[in-house]
Amino acid sequence: MNTLPHAERTAERAREILTAVEADPEFAAFRAASLRYDEDWTCFTGGPVISEYDQADDAAPLFIEGLRALCLKAAVFEATGDERAAEIPVAVPVDEMTHAMIAQPQILARITARVGAQIIHQTDQEHTDWTRGDYTHQAYRAAWGEPPARYWITHAEVARRLGILRGKYEAAGFRRMGLAHSITFEPVPA
Repeated sequence: MNTLPHAERTAERAREILTAVEADPEFAAFRAASLRYDEDWTCFTGGPVISEYDQADDAAPLFIEGLRALCLKAAVFEATGDERAAEIPVAVPVDEMTHAMIAQPQILARITARVGAQIIHQTDQEHTDWTRGDYTHQAYRAAWGEPPARYWITHAEVARRLGILRGKYEAAGFRRMGLAHSITFEPVPA
């Protein structure tokens, strides 16, 4: 694995990438498409770890955080050429938003091609073990200041909250964090 670039260097390049992406003529369409990913955008372990989560209120701020995270990853990839190194730790709710953004592949590919950056994200290589003081936190702070604590929840706190959610889900008949359930649907009479 390549050595990560200095956090300030990553921050500077990530800001440049973000500015270019936001200035792209298709950015508004990309943003709208990402935010429309609503009924399909269901996860039992991402947004729900946010206290009093409401997708209607939280989607737009999470979009900003997801875009910042993708720009940090793109900056690391540009400096290292290493996809694994570019998979820097990201908070779970922010990572979930990046999935909604990546679900717009054609428009995102056109924007990033014009910007000259590559978006890096691969589920089997991602790290959602973000914590304060780590490389991602240092680069984020250098680029945009302190990340919003509502969305940038540390890995340890996410694990604690998932334990609470797991109990509530199981009481409602959902098992394996929503990947299975015990609900029987009666057939509609013919």
